[in-house]
Amino acid sequence: MNKAIIKCPHCGKSNRVPAAADGRPRCGNCHHDLPWVVEAGDDDFSAIAERAGVPVLVDFWAVWCGPCRMVSPVLDQLAHERAGQIKLVKVDVDHSPQLSARFAIQAVPTLMVIVDGKIVARQAGAAPAPVLRSWLEEALTK
Repeated sequence: MNKAIIKCPHCGKSNRVPAAADGRPRCGNCHHDLPWVVEAGDDDFSAIAERAGVPVLVDFWAVWCGPCRMVSPVLDQLAHERAGQIKLVKVDVDHSPQLSARFAIQAVPTLMVIVDGKIVARQAGAAPAPVLRSWLEEALTK
């Protein structure tokens, strides 16, 4: 299973964060919740996103997509703001054709919120940070 290196926003220590795990990642040094930002593809999406113990914000994106590059830092910021509350899972549509077909991805970026394995919100296209923040907050209260 792949692991990401996440720098703790509280103490600055680097932590290895697994893509799939029970619970939620915490800093090994100061024990604060860490932002959980991972990548997933056709082979590991189910374990990483659909069986997560926290709500998951899924970003279907592509390297060549300009709007995706605009939205990505906003999503990273939301993951940092909601450390311990959400998991951000990035899916490169060009490397995940089965997921793209399964979720009928017609445009990138397409964002989804999955809670307890169920899609509770979906949005296609880029939006400004305040709109994405409101959309996520609304999805998490459903």
